[in-house]
Amino acid sequence: MNNQRWLSQNFFIFFFTWGVFLQYWPGWLTGAKGLTVSEVSIIMGFSLVVRAISTMFVFPIASKYLSDKKLAFFLVSSSLIAVLLYLPMNSFPALFTMTMIFSLFYPSLLPAVESSATTLVQQGNVHYGKSRSYGSIAFVISVFLLSLMIGFYGEAVILWSMIAYLMIMFILQAMPAPEILSTKPSVEDRAQKFSMKSLWKVKGFPVVMIIVILLQGSLASYYNYSYIYLQDYLEVNTFYIGLILNIAVLFEILFFLTADHLFSKWKTSSLLLLAGAGSTLRWVMIFIVPNAWAFILSQTLHALAFAMAHYAFIQYITRILPKQQLANAQGLYSALAMSLSAAVLTLFGGALYDITPGLAFLGMTVFTIPAVAIILLTKRAYRF
Repeated sequence: MNNQRWLSQNFFIFFFTWGVFLQYWPGWLTGAKGLTVSEVSIIMGFSLVVRAISTMFVFPIASKYLSDKKLAFFLVSSSLIAVLLYLPMNSFPALFTMTMIFSLFYPSLLPAVESSATTLVQQGNVHYGKSRSYGSIAFVISVFLLSLMIGFYGEAVILWSMIAYLMIMFILQAMPAPEILSTKPSVEDRAQKFSMKSLWKVKGFPVVMIIVILLQGSLASYYNYSYIYLQDYLEVNTFYIGLILNIAVLFEILFFLTADHLFSKWKTSSLLLLAGAGSTLRWVMIFIVPNAWAFILSQTLHALAFAMAHYAFIQYITRILPKQQLANAQGLYSALAMSLSAAVLTLFGGALYDITPGLAFLGMTVFTIPAVAIILLTKRAYRF
């Protein structure tokens, strides 16, 4: 079993499904199931809360009793069953209920794959960035292919694509995995010293977690309002908007492909400082120069604003934490930095967007500037 290839394959197929869910799930609920935008907003808003609860509590607890391989298999199987149960559902209450059930299992696959990655990296024979780049590549391909299929077959193809991709993931999970991922946690692994609460007692961990919450949360306006900003405010042709938004992912891919070679020996604080500075520059640039070319140039900074911050956190927990704590750390990161912070800051960004669109992006510096300040004030004391 080639560990690098196994991890790359799993990142690839997961992010193929993630492209469907992240970009098209609301469109499927409105276009194929006939829900209103307000009904979809309610469903997706509550699903973020369920997703946060699942990744913060359900996933870490399950990881203490199941091996990484069995946990991933359980999550894929449950997600596949849940998505199949969507087929006969058409009413708002039924779709709401199914989405909450789906959100209990499917989003936890993200920290599950990341947890397997950090475990394999700790063994010293896997390059994280190289394998993670396959996930970004898959995301781009997935979004592009599905946009073409929707044009031919309509929004109903979104659900069938998710079913097909989860079936492929199910088959991959049924195949042999690296031996370390099949190791069942011991009673000692479930001891109090490896609890989620004990994570906060690890020197430097609370500081790093606060920093990544601020940096990843600051992407909320970008994820939620970029499309309408380009379309309505900058009046960019719809055909070009997809190309412009994909520039960010292309630079994300380039970063992950080169990260292990260029940044493996960097301190986590240095990576986070560069990420914070790049993110701040990005939002200021969009506000000061409100035109399409400035927005395109700002897209190159996604390699810092998202990818470097993410890489820094993975690097930190891989270096500092024992294997027994990796799932807890991934669960917290997924829940707080990738879910709840984005949900809260989306509301903040929306209020600013109503005042003037560019302000929604500039407002994100309220979180990136404090992140930079925290790094500068604490990096010597905590030596991270």
